[in-house]
Amino acid sequence: MAVGRRAGTALAMAAGVTLALCPMVTDTAGAQPVSVEPALPLPLPPAPPYLDPAFYAPDPARVAAAQPGEILAARQVNLANFWLIPLNVNAWQLSFRSTNTRGEPIAAVSTVIVPHRPSPTGQRALLSFQMAEDSLSQNCAPSYALQMGSLPNPLNPVIGAEFIEVQAMLQRGHAVVVPDHQGPNAAYAVGPLGGRITLDGIRAAENFEPAGLPGADTRVALWGYSGGAIPTAHAAELQPEYAPELNLTGSATGGLMADIRMAIDYNNGTSTFGGAVLGGLFGVAREYPQVNQFIDRYMNPLGKGLRLMHENQCVALQFAGFPFVNIKGLFDYPGDPMRSPEMQPVLDELSLGHRGTPRTPVYIYQAPLDEAMPINAVNNLYDTYCRDPEARVAYTRDLLSEHGIAAVSGTASAVLWLDQRLNGVELPAGCSNRDVLTSFADPGAIAAFVDVIGQTLASALGMPV
Repeated sequence: MAVGRRAGTALAMAAGVTLALCPMVTDTAGAQPVSVEPALPLPLPPAPPYLDPAFYAPDPARVAAAQPGEILAARQVNLANFWLIPLNVNAWQLSFRSTNTRGEPIAAVSTVIVPHRPSPTGQRALLSFQMAEDSLSQNCAPSYALQMGSLPNPLNPVIGAEFIEVQAMLQRGHAVVVPDHQGPNAAYAVGPLGGRITLDGIRAAENFEPAGLPGADTRVALWGYSGGAIPTAHAAELQPEYAPELNLTGSATGGLMADIRMAIDYNNGTSTFGGAVLGGLFGVAREYPQVNQFIDRYMNPLGKGLRLMHENQCVALQFAGFPFVNIKGLFDYPGDPMRSPEMQPVLDELSLGHRGTPRTPVYIYQAPLDEAMPINAVNNLYDTYCRDPEARVAYTRDLLSEHGIAAVSGTASAVLWLDQRLNGVELPAGCSNRDVLTSFADPGAIAAFVDVIGQTLASALGMPV
């Protein structure tokens, strides 16, 4: 039970909780059943994760005894657009077991959302949507920010904006799982960790009976942009080895960081996104002890001061703080710190393409004018993937966009592509790439975009999704 979340109300609520309100759920692996807690009564606000350790940080022994994706706790939640406007859907949070980059068991959390409208195919499909959390605080995680009554945080606006994209898929009859892919230590920009949490979040959702998914037969797709594209792309590469039983039908990414070395070089002292990349370096240090030791040893006092200012901050400060920062100049190291022998194994692991081509179809949309992610790294990744004769990769370069504009202009085309994959439309082997002035010009894109906005506005008036 999430004791912190029930602070001040636990005794009063316990008297009224019955088995009818807290059904027991057993996952398909035969684990111990867990009760599904009812949603908090409105207007009682949810507690931030730091004040909710029973749900977010369960007993380590219990986590270690569980299998990857095994559900540890479950509860209903009330979701809202921008903390205030309620969304009429079925929603739960799941606490489940995952694995960090050292192979150790960890607890993770996801939000599972199921629309009221039926599936278009009669069998509910599942989209795993990885948000651009880009934060160094667990309190900035989607599981908290999406809830009705969570504390309004002007430094965490991206999750509210991306939630509209989640609703685009709900409106098409698909279930959605949103993992807190940065894990319990808010390890920002660590793709291999986020990829594992993403895949285990899918396992947990498939095993959660109230979601009504057809288990391992569930058609699953992945989607993420920018900071959300990092775990999405890594999950697609990791899936054949880490979660081969999943029926993964597609992966869509945009604003993708394909090569972390190139991203640091690209943003070093020249980009308005330099602070975000620096925050990502600090996030990597939370997951890799050798990086943290390197920073402690070689980062100069200015760099360590900037690290203190980045810690426990949400996405807006990561991006707005210290633009054009000379990242490499923050190190007193003889030579390029990002080429040091200590850093190379981690940087290799954080870059894409070395695990091989994903077995699932891949859709990539990128802006050549992206001021955060170098287009050449994505071009190289496309070439790497397409050396495999079985590769299925579609790559769109949006010529008139930059990082933020491409996030909007590419949304409708990504929705249409993902919708086909989730509805069972197969793609033959083969790669294709194209340059467009704007993805809004794709057939059906503007109509799909307008439909999403209209239905989102209607849901704000209480219309069921």
